[in-house]
Amino acid sequence: MASTRSSARIARILVLAARKPPPPQVPAIEWRPCIEGVENLDCASVQVPLDYRNPYGRKTTVALARVPAADRDNRIGTLFLNPGGPGGSGVDMIYNGWGDLLNRVLGGRFDIVGFDPRGIGESTPIQCWDSDDDRNAYLQDQPVFPYRTAQERPFFETYRGVAYHCFANAKSQPILNFMTTGDVARDLDLLRRAVGDSRLNYLGYSYGSYIGSTYANLFPRNIRAMVIDGVLDPRQWSSGLQIKTDRVGPYHVLLEFFRQCDLARKDCALFGKGGSKARYDFSMRLLKQSPLPIDIGGQQVEYTYDLFVSDTSGMMYSAEAWPLFAVCLNHLNGALARGDSGDASEFLSCRNQLVGRLRDAAPIKKGFYDNSFETYYANHCSDASYPYGFEWYSAIGRYAEAGSFLGPNWWWTNSACAAWPKGPNRYTGPWKTGTSSRVLVVGNYFDPATNYRGAVETQKLLRGSRLLSYAGWGHVASYTGRSQCVDDLVTDYIVNGTVPPKNIVCPAAPNPFVQARINAKAGKALMLPTVGLPTLKPLAPARPR
Repeated sequence: MASTRSSARIARILVLAARKPPPPQVPAIEWRPCIEGVENLDCASVQVPLDYRNPYGRKTTVALARVPAADRDNRIGTLFLNPGGPGGSGVDMIYNGWGDLLNRVLGGRFDIVGFDPRGIGESTPIQCWDSDDDRNAYLQDQPVFPYRTAQERPFFETYRGVAYHCFANAKSQPILNFMTTGDVARDLDLLRRAVGDSRLNYLGYSYGSYIGSTYANLFPRNIRAMVIDGVLDPRQWSSGLQIKTDRVGPYHVLLEFFRQCDLARKDCALFGKGGSKARYDFSMRLLKQSPLPIDIGGQQVEYTYDLFVSDTSGMMYSAEAWPLFAVCLNHLNGALARGDSGDASEFLSCRNQLVGRLRDAAPIKKGFYDNSFETYYANHCSDASYPYGFEWYSAIGRYAEAGSFLGPNWWWTNSACAAWPKGPNRYTGPWKTGTSSRVLVVGNYFDPATNYRGAVETQKLLRGSRLLSYAGWGHVASYTGRSQCVDDLVTDYIVNGTVPPKNIVCPAAPNPFVQARINAKAGKALMLPTVGLPTLKPLAPARPR
């Protein structure tokens, strides 16, 4: 009897093995100069399976950019990069200098390769509107998030309509159905094989940490070195429960902004009677009651509460921007307290200067359609489980606001996921695995977008991994100029495979307000990190009345 059961079991295994699709063909990479006459900057595009359930069927294109290893004799392999998003461009990372930076700090021992995940940037892209202007027109009547009850239903319907708008021409964009992180991780393993590496070297920021977690669970034996920095808890992200963290995490960073401002006293422009938080709260209360009118050469614009909250959320990504943000808030506070149009104009000028600097740090290529808005949803909504009905979104909006006033700004745009179909190749777990080499997990104590708990929990899930903590502020840490301690430990890990000691915490950078005064006295320009900035929705302009 036992022998009969054993034979039947073997037969079932053989049937399942026969159903398993054959492995996809490894593409050949033909590198070429990205720009005529510019050396050591190569580009390529490769064909990968559109649907890995049918690896020899239709293809889609993935774009790559590379800075070759300077030390060819001692080359270790290829280091793949992803800047996050979802919707961020790894090709742009290389163009923006990350290839040269990492080539230098890693001793020239790796080819540094950025890739645009499927559907994004210069890979075969999705495009849901004819132009950026058409997309902006579709969204223009909506606030950044609904902060009055009457705004909720129109906002929900508009964002749910993003899915209908994108899928209206789905036949001409088959990639829409195959943009899950599971698909991206399978592409990444195919790229690893294409460059000739037996195991993967990977540096992923923010959402790029979710690519890393997914890859580690799909291909646990294929890792040589993996750094994930600014880490999402994959269980929350894949289940649509990220709001549990987002409702409180950004506010904790804002409290640090106030604390550091008050410690800096006169070096922080927002410091004053009652402390910086009291002055900020005063502005917030008045803006929630009514917008601030600003006259610009005879044209009236309004600065509204939702813009104020969105600006605050965006500024928490970069402590390096806090001193100028405090200057802007001081102008705003004065304008609201005195009703002074001069102060209001000063505030708007200050804000536009700061927004301009942030956009310079994360430039959008001129002349290209920027599809980062819809690619965020094409990826995340295909991956995650969200409710369908308005009542759920409204109830969770109240839950988000109960966490902090910043919470709703992190929730409501997920309304696009209410109608977005799940991707057939999405990966939803299990998330606990061991890997062929130990993963390095990097987390900031005060990260507004990827709360430190995400790094702590992910380190527990990836058996044998090591947690490297940074005690400072802002989104992501390594190679941003924030911590030489973090950079040195990450470099040693990537090059030599040396994991940092247990429980190591790199100290925070100096008080950002005091440091700004020191830098200004020394004639140093304001420097902002080129990763870790918001990519979903750029800071919105004040609205015409």
